[in-house]
Amino acid sequence: MNIEIKERNGSYYAILTGWIDTAVGTQFLEDLKPLMDKADRSIVLDCEKLEYICSLGLRGLLNLKKQSAAKGGSLVLTHVEGEVLKILTMTGFIKLFDIRR
Repeated sequence: MNIEIKERNGSYYAILTGWIDTAVGTQFLEDLKPLMDKADRSIVLDCEKLEYICSLGLRGLLNLKKQSAAKGGSLVLTHVEGEVLKILTMTGFIKLFDIRR
């Protein structure tokens, strides 16, 4: 799992790559902290290269969404496909996020 965060014109863009499973879930939560601190801004998570996400990863996304809502920011997930789309659909999380293709 890798997360690359870039700032663009006051907004934040993060590329998620690989597997977010139980082995790296805790690290993923740590890696999201810089985005949590900037949750008052627009945040886009690009999931094109994300192959899998576990419940701990889903919890991290939900926490980021809650922080964005509380601070007046926004969170968008892009390029959600394959296994990740199936997991979000099965868990009902698909209804919780702004997902753009």
